[in-house]
Amino acid sequence: MPSVPIVLRPRAASIRRWINLLNLSTPAGMLLARATGCSITPGPQKITLAEGYPLPFPRAAAFTVGNVVLYRSSSARRIHAPDSPLLRHETRHSTQYALLGPLFLPAYSAAAALSRVIAGDPASANPFERLAGLRDGGYRPHPGRPRRRPRVRVSPAVRHRRPPRGTTP
Repeated sequence: MPSVPIVLRPRAASIRRWINLLNLSTPAGMLLARATGCSITPGPQKITLAEGYPLPFPRAAAFTVGNVVLYRSSSARRIHAPDSPLLRHETRHSTQYALLGPLFLPAYSAAAALSRVIAGDPASANPFERLAGLRDGGYRPHPGRPRRRPRVRVSPAVRHRRPPRGTTP
C-alpha cells in the first residue's frame, strides 16, 4: 500500500480532536503521558506529542492513545522530521480512535494477535496497521507464514505393491 500523506483540513482535525476528547481516549493518553514523565508539546494537526515514554511495552518507536502520540526519546528525530512518515502513521491511528472510541484498543489487540498467528508478527496482517501505512510505521510487510503442506498418508500395502505378473517395472 503506497504511503499517502494525511493532511486533514483544520476543521476535520478539530472534529477528530473533539471526538477523541469526548470518547476519553485523549484524556487517557494525557494521563499516561503525565504518569510516565513524558515531555508534552503541541504537534501538527491537533496532535499532542509526548516525548520520553520509558516503559518497555508496547515494543514500538511510538504509539497513539487518542490524539496523544507517545514516543521514546530515541525516536524524536523520526517524529520531528519534516513530513515525518512515523508521525503520519500515528496520526492515522488517532483517526482510528475517533472512529472506534473505546473499542479501538480491544479491536486493535485482537487484530494484532490474529496477525501474529497469520503472519508471524503483530503488524503485517493487522488491518489497523495496514490502514495506517505499514512502511510509514517502520514495519516491513511479511507475506505470511509458509503454509505447511498436509502430509499424505500412504498405507504400507500401497507403498510396497508389486506390479502384476508378466509386466516389467
